[in-house]
Order: sequence, then structure tokens, then C-alpha cells
Amino acid sequence: MPTARTTPAAPPASTAFRPRLNDAALVAIAAALALISFQIQTNEPDPLPTALLIADRATGLLGCLALWWRRKYPVQIGIALATASVYSETVTGAAIVALFTVAIHSSIRATATVTAISITSLSTYQLLWPDQTTPPITVFVIIALGHAATVAWGLSIRNRRALVASLRDRAAAAEREAQLRAEQSEREARQAIAREMHDVLGHRLSLLSVHAGALAYARTAPPDDVGRAAEVVRENAHRALQDLREVIGVLRAPVGELPMPAVADVLELVDEARKADTEVELHDEAGLTTGHQAIPDLHGRTVYRVVQESLTNARKHAPGAPVSVRITGRPEDAVVAEVINAPPTTRPRQPQGNSTGLQGLQERTRLVNGTLDYGPTDLGGWHVRLRLPWPS
Repeated sequence: MPTARTTPAAPPASTAFRPRLNDAALVAIAAALALISFQIQTNEPDPLPTALLIADRATGLLGCLALWWRRKYPVQIGIALATASVYSETVTGAAIVALFTVAIHSSIRATATVTAISITSLSTYQLLWPDQTTPPITVFVIIALGHAATVAWGLSIRNRRALVASLRDRAAAAEREAQLRAEQSEREARQAIAREMHDVLGHRLSLLSVHAGALAYARTAPPDDVGRAAEVVRENAHRALQDLREVIGVLRAPVGELPMPAVADVLELVDEARKADTEVELHDEAGLTTGHQAIPDLHGRTVYRVVQESLTNARKHAPGAPVSVRITGRPEDAVVAEVINAPPTTRPRQPQGNSTGLQGLQERTRLVNGTLDYGPTDLGGWHVRLRLPWPS
């Protein structure tokens, strides 16, 4: 059944607020690093020129403020802050945070570009104003390792988010696939019920048509014969309604099962056909209807439906024609059911069908890996031949 469309739920307030909380935390960390750099510059024995200190500190302050827009313009802010590191020590913390953001949100190429600019700028700063207490090689190693750690951390977060997004997409795809499978199963169930209704009711109604037609043409028949024919009509109408209730019961209670016929019920089909004045000969050489040989229920039900549909079509399109039913086969070979009717002795009173029943039989046969052939005979009659592999 169609499912109601639902609108996606709004994200929780805590989830929506989390990105801004992270931004504020990173801005606070960058500001703390800037204050540490400011304190170190204040305690330097050889301070930098006043103009450079003012520019350094102003750049550090602007860099911390710029981090508030780091998600919207990650590459632009990353390049600007990395370039500013060539003269500003207080902006270094903000530049590292910007590089971290680029590694998370931007491409590998953009990350490599910003990393190269940042390393070059910091190395240039150390060459212009070297640290008197630390060897230069140690400073350059620290710069390289710091950048490597920052980029690695950012890429790991990026990959984790990509993995989570991929898992969500897979879950959504699996849900859609499950829904499609459920819809497909529902369609197949409807088709199966439709086939059962066609097979069961078509057979019953064809018997009703034969007996009702006999009553219409035998107006001068003795009252006892008319009564017997009317009783047969009444009995088949009752059984048709009972079959219909059983089929509809499956729709009302999907957990129930429709009582399915077996191959032994072919004897009942032949008996009903004979009561409807159809001459039927049954030759069960395989012994399936008598219980001498056993086949799975699905195979036996397929044989039953083929015989049922063939007898129904014979009554519709070849009234009065004798019908021959032959069932042959042996284990580890095949089961063959063949129904042949002679040309009609009278003109059919019912219109020609559209082969819907035979098409349904072909679909049934394919489900058990069998073949179904049908068509006119050389003598003007009709034949239906079913061949099923004998289950091992």
C-alpha cells in the first residue's frame, strides 16, 4: 500500500547550536595563543619595532575575528592568515585553526596550497626574527611537525564525516530498496490471488454456464431432469461463492493461507466435467492422482491448474467435444501432463477469450522451471502440454 509522505524532522536545538559553539571555542583558543604570543613579545630583551608590534597585534585580533566565518570562506581566510604569518606572530594560532578548517572542508589541493604558504610564511618570520634561545633547525622541525599534525587531524575528521555520510546514504538506499521489495512482493501477491480467482471461479462459472444452457434449451424435459440440472446449478453456484470467500479471505487476513488443491484433486475435476456432459478420458500412467507416485505440492498444483484451465476452455470453446487427459512421467526424468480436445460438435455460445488463462499458466510453469506448449491440432482441436522436471 502507498506510504504517506513525511517531511524531515527539524534537527534538535543542541545539534543546530553545536557548530557555533565549536567556532566560539576555536576563536577562544586562537585568542589564547595570541595572548601568549603577546606576553612573550612583551618579555623579549630585544623588542620589535613599535610599528611592527602594533601591526602584529592588530593582525592577530583581526585573524581571531575572521575565524567566525571560517566555514563560509575556508580557503580565502586560510591563505590570508597564512600570508599574514610572515610578519605577525600573534596571528599564528588563528592561521593554524584556519589550516585545520581547510583540511576538513576543502580539497586536498587547497589544503596543500594553504599548508605550503603557512610553512613558508612562518619559516620566513623565523629567518627575519630568529628565536635566540632555540636552534633554527629545531624551530623548523617544530613548524613542519605542527603543520603535519594539524593537517592529519583535519583530514581524519573529514574522512570520518565522509564515512558517516556514506553510511547514512547506504541506510537510506537500503530503506528505499526494502520499500521497493515490499511493493514488489505486494504486487506479486496480488497477481497470485488474481490467478487463483481466475482459475477457481472460471472453472466453476463454466460449469454453471453449461448446466444453465442445458436448462434453457431443454424446456420440454421431464421435471425430474430439470430438477436435477437445477440442483447441479445451485450446488456449483454455492461452491463458487465458497471459493470466492476463501480467496477474498486471503486479502482480509494476509496471515491466512488459501486452501490449495493437489494433483489428486484432478479426479474431482474429471468427475465434475463428466457431470457437465463432457466426455473426459483420464490416463494417469505416472500414478500421481492415485498416490502411487508423489511430487512436491507446487508441482502437483501446477498440474492441477493446467488440467483445470484446459477443461474450462474446452467447455467454453469446444462444447460437446471429447477431452483426453494424459499424465506420464517417472522419477529423475519429467512429469508430462497433456490435455487434448477434439473439434467442437456445436458452435460455441460464448465469445472467444484472450488467452489470459493460458498466459497465467505459462507464468506458473516458469516458477517451477517447466515448459507449457499449446495450440491447435491437425484435426482442428486444441492441445495443451505441460512438462515439469521431476524433483530429485
